[in-house]
Amino acid sequence: MAVSDIRKLSVFYGGLAKRKEYITASIREQEKLTPELEEKIKNCWDEKVLEDLYLPYKPKRKTKAVAAIEKGLEPLAKMLMSQSSGDVSALASRFVKGEVRSEEEALQGARDIIAEWISENSFARNRLRRLFQQKATVDVKVAKGKEAEGIKYKDYFEYSEPFHKIPSHRALAILRGESEGFLRPGIAPDKKEALAVLHDIFIKSGHPSSEQVELAAKDSYQRLIQPSLENEFRSALKERADKDAIRIFSDNLRQLLLAPPLGPKRILAIDPGFRTGCKIVCLDETGALLHNETIFPHPPQQDIAGSIKKLRTLVSSYKIEVIAVGNGTAGRETEEFLKKKASFDRDVQVFVVSETGASVYSASPVAREEFPSYDVTVRGAISIGRRLSDPLAELVKIDPKSIGVGQYQHDVDQQLLKQSLDEVVLSCVNNVGVNLNTASKYLLTYISGIGPQLAENIVKYRNGHGSFHTREELKKVPRLGEKAFEQSAGFLRIPGGEQPLDNTAVHPESYGIVKRMASDLKMDLYSLIRNGAAIDQIPVEKYVTGNVGLPTLKDILAELKKPGRDPRESFEVLEFSKDIRTPQDLKPGMVLNGIVTNITHFGAFVDIGVKQDGLVHNSQLANRFVANPHDVVKMHQHVKVRVLEVDLGRKRIQLTMKDL
Repeated sequence: MAVSDIRKLSVFYGGLAKRKEYITASIREQEKLTPELEEKIKNCWDEKVLEDLYLPYKPKRKTKAVAAIEKGLEPLAKMLMSQSSGDVSALASRFVKGEVRSEEEALQGARDIIAEWISENSFARNRLRRLFQQKATVDVKVAKGKEAEGIKYKDYFEYSEPFHKIPSHRALAILRGESEGFLRPGIAPDKKEALAVLHDIFIKSGHPSSEQVELAAKDSYQRLIQPSLENEFRSALKERADKDAIRIFSDNLRQLLLAPPLGPKRILAIDPGFRTGCKIVCLDETGALLHNETIFPHPPQQDIAGSIKKLRTLVSSYKIEVIAVGNGTAGRETEEFLKKKASFDRDVQVFVVSETGASVYSASPVAREEFPSYDVTVRGAISIGRRLSDPLAELVKIDPKSIGVGQYQHDVDQQLLKQSLDEVVLSCVNNVGVNLNTASKYLLTYISGIGPQLAENIVKYRNGHGSFHTREELKKVPRLGEKAFEQSAGFLRIPGGEQPLDNTAVHPESYGIVKRMASDLKMDLYSLIRNGAAIDQIPVEKYVTGNVGLPTLKDILAELKKPGRDPRESFEVLEFSKDIRTPQDLKPGMVLNGIVTNITHFGAFVDIGVKQDGLVHNSQLANRFVANPHDVVKMHQHVKVRVLEVDLGRKRIQLTMKDL
């Protein structure tokens, strides 16, 4: 179980314990708390059952039952509920007085009281709750008169599916349709089965009074229980769909953040455009901006010669190694222009880079702080170049919701979504580690133990004193105490520093153990690190202590074999088909290269280089049943796909990976 899961459980059970204290105190104040009830509350760890126990004692607004009790009809309700008397009329006539003007009014009031008793019966509610869980269906109809306006929800105009089977994407689509006023969903089991449950619990005999109880049970279900349980299950459906959608979003984000980095290269990045031209920036190995320019290789200006001349000058002057091209408007045209028209005095690779979220970053306070003197187009080009060099370091600056790898991200619980995505970013950054001497303050913020203020202090110290030579030097940073050092040091790397272990995941508190290992082998640290044969000879059990166990020691040895190893995969080059540039160029049967850009509950979206992603439905991912697309594909995976269908009108491209 992950630490984040333990924290969530701690918060949940802490809240439940406080709720139990409140409920116990509330019932005690009413002087209705029996030892048996107190024990039930104490031993209850299901929030729904707990609320059922509290329901009869919960302060009520003025209900029909409360009004009937005020009229003195509770004794009649008790008599009817006992189902021992056959003469209902005679019983009711005794209560025709005061505000009660007839026998029927007396019986109606008694039934209202019984209906509330039945509704508040925890055993009955649990039986019906189980029926909902097992047999409830989600039934959807179109809102009256909204057929034309809500045509995008046509699939749900007359729709029904078992509650326990409905997937998150359909549930969220239905709930969105309801919020927009186009759909009317309901959640309930068969009414006859529900009433049969109540009949089985409450109807004891065939007396006329039993008929009154049965009428009350029917009213209780229709007016009180069914709406209450429907709301409960609607919330459960939303919560389940939210968690499922957030899980998929989190998995996608993790894979995107851990996409292979190209590494430190001199990059010329291009944010393509037609009328406004292509914004160009030149970046050094650390991502620092060296130069920015605009060229116009496309219509209407179509200054091909001038654009080529500028590019050649920049590539030569700034010793450019690679070119990054954004995949948005004019992206494919710019890539083609570079590969066909431009030639340079050195070997320069051209990469197409996803620019999703670049515009969000370019207009953000983070970008304004980094590049206050440049406009959004320059900042966007910088982001494109940097994310090629190191996706993780650049994407942490963008709100995860804006990276475009989610499903219904604006419909799910926003607090839960933010918490989950922040945990993913935190996990990824700490899993990879960061270079202490090049990391931005935004990246440092996600290191365990370092918040925004400490991150800013580290960067200020670095700017004032130069590069860090050892991890120990971190302790000189203002306000960075022992606790923060203990939490963060193992995730911070110093390549080429004075202490070779500072560029590994080995924590400083374990340096002494590693030095003992080297000493016992009569070697120095430099000779031990990366020496697999020597490391395999270390009798690891010898170094177990009360503070350092065998698993930690095995991790240390693995790290010594491959110090500072980046857990991300190596960078791969993908080339789209040169002849396919728009959806109009596609024909069924074509086999194309593609890259996975998003994974949803129902399939994977793949970029095939036509500015519009195609869908590989779950049924087309493999020659077998696929329940979870993540079992077959991952974000940024390079795949081969075959075109099944192209619907230009609806802007849909259907693809398959079967037999490929």
